[in-house]
Formats: sequence, C-alpha cells, structure tokens
Amino acid sequence: MSGSVDLVLIGRNEGDRLARALRAARGQARRLIYVDSGSTDGSVAAARAAGALVVELDMSVPFSAARARNAGFEAAQAKDPAPFVQFIDGDCALVPGWLEAGEARLRQDDRLGLVTGWRSEIAPEVSLYNRICDHEWRRPAGPIVACGGDMMVRAEAFRQVGGFNPAVIAAEDDDFCLRLAEAGWALERLPLEMTRHDAAMTRFAQWWRRAVRAGHGFAQVGALHPGHFRVERRRVLAYGLLLPLIALIGASHGPAVPLLVAALYTLSWQRSVRGLQAEGMAPGEARRQAAFLTLSKFPNLLGMGKYWLTRLARRSPKIIEYQ
Repeated sequence: MSGSVDLVLIGRNEGDRLARALRAARGQARRLIYVDSGSTDGSVAAARAAGALVVELDMSVPFSAARARNAGFEAAQAKDPAPFVQFIDGDCALVPGWLEAGEARLRQDDRLGLVTGWRSEIAPEVSLYNRICDHEWRRPAGPIVACGGDMMVRAEAFRQVGGFNPAVIAAEDDDFCLRLAEAGWALERLPLEMTRHDAAMTRFAQWWRRAVRAGHGFAQVGALHPGHFRVERRRVLAYGLLLPLIALIGASHGPAVPLLVAALYTLSWQRSVRGLQAEGMAPGEARRQAAFLTLSKFPNLLGMGKYWLTRLARRSPKIIEYQ
C-alpha cells in the first residue's frame, strides 16, 4: 500500500468494469475517491460499498473526463492532502505495485510533474477493436510529450497549471500534459505495467464513434496547441477530404484519377502495414489494423468538423461516448 498517493477513479455507467476497478484498487492507495458523471446503473452504491469517498457531479453542467478528474483532485486535497494523486478511468484495474513504483520515481526527481506506465487490454483476443486499443496503449518508455488519462501527478504541478481544462472533451490528457511541460515540468513513462483496461469494443459502430472522438480531440487540442496533432490533422484532411474530392471531381473525366487516388490509399495502407510489422506485429494482424488506420481518417474528419461547427455556433461541446 502507498501511504502518499490518493487514487481518483472516474466513471459513468461502467457496470462490471467499475466493480473490477474497485476490487483491484482495494488496499493499494491511501484513499480512494470515486467521481461519478451521472450514472444510472448503481455505480455510486457500488463505490460507497467499496469504501470510496464518492463525488457526484452536478448533472446540470456538461460532463467531461477533465471535469471529473478536477472534482476528484479537489476532494482528495480538501483534507489531509497527499503529495501525489493517481488518476485512472472506471474501465481500468490498477496493477499491484504500480503506486509504489510511481511514487518512488516522483520522489527521486523533483522535476517530474507526472509519471505514467503501460496500460494493456484485459481481453485483446475478444475483438480486433480491442487489439487496436492494446497496440495504441503500448508506447515507448522514457521522457514523453503526453499520455493518456491514467497517470500519477504531483499535486503541486496539478495546482500550478490549474488542473484539466473541463471544456476539452477529448484528448484532455494531451492538453494537460502540454500545459505541464510549458510550466517547466518533465513527464515520463516508466517501463512498468500500470493498469489493465477493458475497452469492451466488439462492434464497428463503437470503433467508429471512438475515431470520431479522436478527430474532435485533434481539432480542439490542436486549436489550443497548434503544434500538437499537426501531422494527424494534415493526414485527416488529405485522406479524409482532399483525396475523395479529387476522385469525385476526376471521375467526370474517366477512371484514371479515381484509380490514382485508390493507388494512393493502397500505398498509405502498405506503409502502415510495414510500420506495424516493424513494431513486432504479425503480418496478418498488421494488415487488418492498417486497414482500420486508413479508414479512420473518415470518422476523424467528422470529429474535426463537429468541433469546428460547434465552435462557430458558439456552443459548448458535449462528450462523445463510444460504449
């Protein structure tokens, strides 16, 4: 058990996944805070039964993971504050030993604002979509620019940058990490297992909505930090918008232009296959995942468009759920 780390767990209608997360968290942190974003499935009762301090967000204010994490941090720091706070999502189970390792690293280097570790899927064999997530989570250890929402943060650093931006509904973790770096803090991924994640994605529609959400993050965080996600935005515009328009316009003059565009998509797919294989992925799996990487530019484009339309209309963006 870590005596200097409070654990903030956020969730919304996670069901059995939250029950797994609560069981895994038992006895690991100094204190457990669960933040609920309007669940209707008994999550609040389950968290209270597990001994967590429960924070229920006001349903009249738009939900976001950023808002939930901020509320959890405030609850954790309100009385007898810990120097470090671990954030995880309600679909994740904490790996034993991570809290001690993360705390030790933060104590070792005062320049570190946060540390993170490896997240992996509980059931990658269930679907291709789960395996796509599992591959996304496994990033190289060492100094990093940004990470996902599972992270151990130095409370001092969190307060200095004002926590998460509650208006950012996707890639809010990227925005938070970038602001930490701008404030002079270092970020690091340790070569250790941190959490086990349950994406529970078995349908194409779930994958599509998740890719729409990613596109929204590219646009919104890109607007706040123009250099971040620049490559991703350019690829989305090129493969999701420009090439289809060229093919459509060129089709009126014969098949040559559409065939050329199709060849460009094929080359992009082949490049993705080679990249995935270079990371150790089996050829067949690399071909399948590369196909979804190529296809993802279209839902990404919808997400980017959704952000800009909402911004032009001067409306607040709403969370995009894929479960």
